[in-house]
Amino acid sequence: MTNSVPLPVFVAVVIFVLGMASSLITAIIASLFLVEIANLMPMERSDKIKMVIIACFAIGLGAVLTPLGEPLSTIAVTKLQGPPYNASFWYLADQLGILIVLGVLGCALFGAFYVGRKAARVEVQEIADEGGLKEVFIRAAKVWLFVSALFLLGAGMEVLIFKYFTKIPDYVLFWVNMVSAILDNATLTAAEISPAMSQSQINAALYGLLISGGMLIPGNIPNIISAGKLGITSSEWAKLGIPMGLVLNAIYFILVFVLGINPTLGL
Repeated sequence: MTNSVPLPVFVAVVIFVLGMASSLITAIIASLFLVEIANLMPMERSDKIKMVIIACFAIGLGAVLTPLGEPLSTIAVTKLQGPPYNASFWYLADQLGILIVLGVLGCALFGAFYVGRKAARVEVQEIADEGGLKEVFIRAAKVWLFVSALFLLGAGMEVLIFKYFTKIPDYVLFWVNMVSAILDNATLTAAEISPAMSQSQINAALYGLLISGGMLIPGNIPNIISAGKLGITSSEWAKLGIPMGLVLNAIYFILVFVLGINPTLGL
């Protein structure tokens, strides 16, 4: 495919398709596909790293559209499934979907211009992966235990959330959640999100968690998987992840809080 399709187009398609598909195939599977594709891309290692980081932002954003996508969305929908929100399967897609899809598309276009147009073609050197079926089951068990523990954490935080978080302005929650760059965003979702919060507070918190989760390796599961499989160091990730996260945060802040643009799908 890379011999017949221009590299910028191929990079954009990979980022967009994996970003959107992650809401159905899960962010973990999407990131494993990403690693295999990156291994086979005819690019220098530095260009592969750039593509993977941008794609992980897209996967982290796109996975929130359904509860299947990632622990963050599973926890958010489960905590909000009762009154007053009665969150259904498509609740997050309805509330965040339009700006999330545009964010994934923006990542794809950025990847095409920043990586695809500048990357030099080189001979492919595939990295062997020794993982097998056993690793799949082990990884699934770890994620199950992780999410289960986060539900317990969220239940224990309810009193604190009701007393303090409900009084924090939505735009403050957005910027405070930049801490998800160093703390897994699913953990912060379990600790923060509550039916006692207003819809604008919930949306602001989730936007902040989703975007900032891509800035550093510990921020999101796709980052951890991709960095581990490809041997990406923290400094290599931060070199692109931090400035990209800051720019995305600024764009979303202007759209949502300055211009008041946050359309719903009406699902």
